[in-house]
Amino acid sequence: MITLKKGDKAPSFSGKNQNDEIIGSEQLAGKKYILYFYPKDNTPGCTAEACNLRDNHNFWMKRGYTIIGVSTDSTASHKKFIEKNSLPFDLISDSDKEIVNAFGVWDKKKMAGREYYGILRTTFVVNENGIIDEVFTKVDTKNHTEQITKVLE
Repeated sequence: MITLKKGDKAPSFSGKNQNDEIIGSEQLAGKKYILYFYPKDNTPGCTAEACNLRDNHNFWMKRGYTIIGVSTDSTASHKKFIEKNSLPFDLISDSDKEIVNAFGVWDKKKMAGREYYGILRTTFVVNENGIIDEVFTKVDTKNHTEQITKVLE
């Protein structure tokens, strides 16, 4: 389902973070950001990915990047996930699925023979002009920073 690719303009988006504040493309205009979509707070892969980005947060800040996570979990769930894992970045709640649909990461999945709709774990690296510099669809949750860095440098 993901049709966005390197060189495309990132879709406009807006959603509430863990503090019920609006975060979106308008607030990020002129800034570089890493927008990562993940299935669910407090699951092993999602926690590994968030903690890898947390552990490398200063690395990304020094390079001028803002990190933002997006899932369909509630703002309250995000707040608990952030507190539990000491995450220094915002998580957007997309319970109405507008952002995941705009980025093409909401699609049919299969697990244990069961089909269902959910978020396809995907990361978009967006430059200060709002152009997608890279898309990661096969995310290495434990080494995501290293994975991104290899492609960007």
